[in-house]
Amino acid sequence: MNIIETNNLSKIYAGFPAVSGLNLHIPRGTVYGFLGPNGAGKSTTMKMFLGLTKPTDGDFLIDGKKYPQDRISILKEVGSFIEAPAFYGNLTGEENLDIVRRILKLPKPAVDDALELVGLTEWRGRLARQYSLGMKQRLGLASALIGRPPILILDEPTNGLDPVGIHEIRTLIRSLPERLDCTVLVSSHLLSEIELMADKIGILNHGRLLFEGTFEELGLAARTKGYPTDHLEETFLAMIEEDNMQRGRRR
Repeated sequence: MNIIETNNLSKIYAGFPAVSGLNLHIPRGTVYGFLGPNGAGKSTTMKMFLGLTKPTDGDFLIDGKKYPQDRISILKEVGSFIEAPAFYGNLTGEENLDIVRRILKLPKPAVDDALELVGLTEWRGRLARQYSLGMKQRLGLASALIGRPPILILDEPTNGLDPVGIHEIRTLIRSLPERLDCTVLVSSHLLSEIELMADKIGILNHGRLLFEGTFEELGLAARTKGYPTDHLEETFLAMIEEDNMQRGRRR
């Protein structure tokens, strides 16, 4: 059963199609990897799910609730991490999370729970401005996880991290569906990163969905179309390159 579905979802900015006729199918209880080059439309799609920008056309369902009429109900079920997390540097990690808790009207133990989930309990009393980049990313994830929402939308959560930090965040995300009985939509422009944590992927380029399915199905599609199949990264790049060439010819 799909927890998120889109129906010809589109967004146009000043005549530029950022997202075009998008039809996503995100199964409940999975990690869904949203892939595409920078500027492909991943962040725009996520912002539409969160009500941060309005679709130009089409619609979507999240847990059976339809946008825009059920917008508030949708937001109550979704935890999000969009772009670089911003915190009050003169407050501790715990105090920053407590602000989120109060806004969401959650019980006080929700802060302890979120800190423990991301491994920040030991540094809860440290000022946010003294956190390393990896700790700030984990605090951003804690903010998304507070209250244990059934749906998480994470936009490039490993951006700017070193290999150790990437591994830590990736391992955490991979564990979330089983630990919290939730669904995770996570974006990246790196297939090698998504490959290690996603159950299903959607590949986006210039706002259009080029592929949706499992990695096994991606390999089958690649062989059918004559793309390289030795490395998934090469498959991904070949798919993007061919789409770019076809777009150039259409112009």
